[in-house]
Amino acid sequence: MAAAHLTIRDVLYFYSDARNVYERFMAMGSHQEQARNAVALLLWLDPTHHQAIRHLPSLSRAAVGIIAAETNSILDCLRQEGLVLPPIPFISALYQEAGIEVDADFLAFNQDLVVRGVADILDAVGALIFGDHIYRLLRCYQTGLVGRLPELEAPYMCPPVTVPEDRGSMFVTLSKGKWGDCIVRVLMEKTMRGKPPMYGRIIFKSEAFVSLVLNGEPLVKIAIGYRQLSLRKYILHPHNM
Repeated sequence: MAAAHLTIRDVLYFYSDARNVYERFMAMGSHQEQARNAVALLLWLDPTHHQAIRHLPSLSRAAVGIIAAETNSILDCLRQEGLVLPPIPFISALYQEAGIEVDADFLAFNQDLVVRGVADILDAVGALIFGDHIYRLLRCYQTGLVGRLPELEAPYMCPPVTVPEDRGSMFVTLSKGKWGDCIVRVLMEKTMRGKPPMYGRIIFKSEAFVSLVLNGEPLVKIAIGYRQLSLRKYILHPHNM
């Protein structure tokens, strides 16, 4: 969608089907972060026409639940070092109807592309798609309860991705025993006498990458080589400053 001369209202209308899918996921009990990530992934697979997204709200609750589970399985696998995705028959069929070939092998081969693409959606139009306040204003406008609203008539500008490092950070715990382009730097525990570090902090380029890694979980564990890593969101405390 070309960004020139578009208002906030135009963008909300364009992504109204994506918003409907998000609300459907939420109504079924999905975690907010998982629902956002799932919709962003579905949008990334068909960024222009949204044919699959448009079809999804008409599906049964059981079918939508399976698609939500398949998107979450994809997102959960993306953080693993050796990516082996489970079959995704419902998503494959949904996009095949729209003329788009999507399968587990495609997503596994394009892991880095998927991560960056989904993060870009979360950082840009995601702020509107998942913005409850702006959609409440839109629905008031649609019902005729209010007239023209400056917030809806304002020109749409893709927000720059600049977040404080604490919001774009994760705390990582290292136990004994590829997202490189997305990372600004890694800070590790300072140790003495060659002792291996037991914790560190990963600073991503944007908060969206933290959302994709955790995908609604307070703590996730991954293996890199022979090391087990525990990941959680970095919380800024006064003594950290």
